Amino acid sequence: MGSSSGEVTVEEDAPDWDDDGGAPPSSYRRKDQAEGEAAEPGKMSFLDHLGELRRRILHSLVAIAVGFVVCWIFADDIYFAIALPLTQVLRELHLSEQLVYTSPTAPFTLYVQLSLIAGLFVASPYVILQVWKFISPGLYPHERRYGVPFILLCSVLFVSGGMFAYAIAFPAALRFLLTFAHQFTPMITVNEYFSLAMTIILGLALVFELPILILFLTLLRIVTPGFLFRNTRYAILLIFVAAAVISPTGDIPNMMVFAAPMIALYFFGIALSYLVMRLRGRNQEG
Repeated sequence: MGSSSGEVTVEEDAPDWDDDGGAPPSSYRRKDQAEGEAAEPGKMSFLDHLGELRRRILHSLVAIAVGFVVCWIFADDIYFAIALPLTQVLRELHLSEQLVYTSPTAPFTLYVQLSLIAGLFVASPYVILQVWKFISPGLYPHERRYGVPFILLCSVLFVSGGMFAYAIAFPAALRFLLTFAHQFTPMITVNEYFSLAMTIILGLALVFELPILILFLTLLRIVTPGFLFRNTRYAILLIFVAAAVISPTGDIPNMMVFAAPMIALYFFGIALSYLVMRLRGRNQEG
C-alpha cells in the first residue's frame, strides 16, 4: 500500500497459493500445473460414469435387437447350419437325423434363442465399439489411438472363437458322445441340443478374448510379460480347468481340443503385453 498521494498499488506477481498451505482458487492455476493436468486422462464423476455406462448399454442392446430382427428373417438357415454338425454325425452312424421336441412352444423358443445369439455375433463389432467408447475417456491420448486395432482384434477373436467351436470343438464332442453310447438309440430334443451348442459356441467366443484381457491387465500395470511367462505353468493349469468346464465331455482328447487354442491365445496375449511395454517405454523416452 500506499504512497503519499494515497494511491493503492497491487503486486503483479500473485502467489501460487496461500502461505498457510491452502489450495489456490479454482480460477487460478499455474501454467505448469495446467499443462500437467491437460496430459492426464479425462476425469468423470461417479454419476457421470453411471450415465455413460447406461448410454453404452442402451446402444449395445439396440444393436443386438437390430441383429436379432435380421437373423430372425434367416432363422431357418441358421437352424440348419447349427444342426449340421449333429446331422453329419448321425448320418455317419446310420441313425435318424430328425430332432424331436416335447413342448409345443419349443420350436418358437428355439428360433428366438438362435436369432438372439446370432444377432449378438452380428452386432459384436458395434458392441465392442461401445465398450471402447466407455473406457477410452480414462486412457491417455496416445493410448486412444489404438481404438481401431482394439475393435478389429476383439471382433476377429470373438467371431473366430465361435467359428472354432462350430467347426472343430463342437463336432468332436458330439462324435465322442454319440459313439460312446452306440448301444442306445438317441432321441435328441431340439432345445437340449441347441442349448449345448450355444453354450459351447458362446463360451469359446468369450474365451478367445483372453489376449484382450491380458492386454488390459498390462495397460493397468497389473501384469507384465515377465510375470506372465514365469507363471505359465499355473496359467496352463487354469486353462485345463476352464477346458474341463466348457467341454461337455471329460475325456482327455476333447479337453485338448478346447485347451490347445487357449494355450496359444495365452502366449499371443504375452506377445501383446510385451508390445504394450515396448510402446510405453518409447513414449516415456520421447
